[in-house]
Amino acid sequence: MTQTRIHPHAYERLAERGATEEEIVKTVETGEKFAARFGRTGFRRNLPFKKRWRGKRYKFKQIEAYAIAQPDGWLVISVVTRYF
Repeated sequence: MTQTRIHPHAYERLAERGATEEEIVKTVETGEKFAARFGRTGFRRNLPFKKRWRGKRYKFKQIEAYAIAQPDGWLVISVVTRYF
């Protein structure tokens, strides 16, 4: 079983970007995998949202997690959240 860890810097930014630790782990485990810059791997997942974010209502939230492969799994170093 692979482990998904979140770098402390990325973890500090989760709340300001509107993501949770659970969403990040699920994105790495089940999201679309793609090649990213600097030899990193990206994971993308769309989630139903149907809530307000910063004063505007959105139907969906997209999580992108950028990670580095580790011997025991993935280390997420950055998270991007988009609302649409």
